[in-house]
Amino acid sequence: MKSIAALQAVVTATGFDGEPSDAELDAIEAEMPLILADVELLDAVITTLDRPVSKLDERRIRRARHRVVAARRDLTNRGAGTLTDGAA
Repeated sequence: MKSIAALQAVVTATGFDGEPSDAELDAIEAEMPLILADVELLDAVITTLDRPVSKLDERRIRRARHRVVAARRDLTNRGAGTLTDGAA
């Protein structure tokens, strides 16, 4: 049987202080509109789990889905714009 003790140093070689890096925080901040739109959609769907869906609920879910799609589009376009800026 192979011992994993020799591999332990490789796994724990880099220290982890438990805090996100500045790059990770910037990525989270850039994705925050999408995260909030997803939370809003989830909230709209959760409210309809224990009762029949009304016309108002349908509109709320539809609008929340549109916000998610728009946030994804904006995030994708923003990411694509940064890639093509330096290419010219």
